[in-house]
Amino acid sequence: MQIVIFGAPGAGKGTQAKILSNKFNIPHISTGDILRDSVKRGTQFGLLAKETIEKGELVSDDLMGDLVMETLQNLNSNNNGFILDGFPRTVNQAEILLNIFRTLKIENPYFVVLEADDDVIISRLSMRRACTSCKAIVNLHDIKNHDVCPNCGEVGTLYKRKDDEESVIMNRLKVYSASTIPVLDFYKDKFNIITVKGTDPIDIVTSGIIEAIEK
Repeated sequence: MQIVIFGAPGAGKGTQAKILSNKFNIPHISTGDILRDSVKRGTQFGLLAKETIEKGELVSDDLMGDLVMETLQNLNSNNNGFILDGFPRTVNQAEILLNIFRTLKIENPYFVVLEADDDVIISRLSMRRACTSCKAIVNLHDIKNHDVCPNCGEVGTLYKRKDDEESVIMNRLKVYSASTIPVLDFYKDKFNIITVKGTDPIDIVTSGIIEAIEK
């Protein structure tokens, strides 16, 4: 079972990826996971990525493709699939991933798209708070006392991340619309595209994804 999950920031990709990972007993991997793991293991690509990051530069599409290839190749020989989150984000990356799939003989991956209106995403993300102690991301609705983290119970550790400021969210949505949506157009006549409303209750979103896959 190979799944590539898409969605705008705040659409629920991480939440659904974790649920599906447990459901199908396959690993959830993201570009961040790939980079950290490769750097930690000191692989050839990990060392190149580390050097690039330490220079303050963005990791190139080709290098990210090499890192994805390395990770999926290792997974492909050890288990029944994966959930890929965060790659591809551009048409160039989509072409790279297509070549990776061909090399690894991955023929029928599922592309899961979590749809959400911009106003809902802005509202959802602007309600998030992060904890400096346990690093959890929580929603204001879950905070009984505005000064206490509901996850670890620490006092005075909650703050609003810059990424969750409305102006930043709106810019991220523009970037997603401009660069990532064309990726789906690139894949639509090549693979299975599953579209689910990401703003529905979590269990309903999960059910919708699973039902579509089982069909």
